[in-house]
Amino acid sequence: MAIEAGDFKTGLTLIVDGDPWVVLDFMHVKPGKGAAILQTKMKNLKTGSTQERNFNASTKFEAANIERITATFSYSADGTYYFMDVETYETYEVAEKQIEDKKYYITDGLEVVLMMFEGNILDIGLPASVQLTIAETTPVIKGAPSTQTKVAVTETGLTLRVPQFIDQGETISVTTSDGKYAGRA
Repeated sequence: MAIEAGDFKTGLTLIVDGDPWVVLDFMHVKPGKGAAILQTKMKNLKTGSTQERNFNASTKFEAANIERITATFSYSADGTYYFMDVETYETYEVAEKQIEDKKYYITDGLEVVLMMFEGNILDIGLPASVQLTIAETTPVIKGAPSTQTKVAVTETGLTLRVPQFIDQGETISVTTSDGKYAGRA
């Protein structure tokens, strides 16, 4: 299916130069002379790199058929994360270097979305927020303002700032988009 650059929308996946890309942001620009230009910010789903690119509004692209598989995290060993398809029970292996910072949000039984292109896992979609247990933090300071925060480390190794009243062993909710405290679980 052919997609014109003028029909771009955020989240659209397409083939550019033989690789699958996702449109992160775009803007139509109409210069004083000539045809309209589409300024885009795109992410290469194979390499993870982002680029800003300009296209003629009439340029056509092929849609990338990204398969999305719902899976649960099983375990990790020797730098590899193992996920199981919730429907077929097939196991998928993902290298830790491909997961990058998402490893701080992955806990036993977490349901994720594996994004695949031509049989290769490109990315892992996390839920908007996850529940993590505080492994280390300083004790509560009596009389400290409730707006004051302190550093805490979760069971997965994520370091973040939490309110003063959060203690070691408590379960909190953390947003996966920015790694910030979202409340008690």
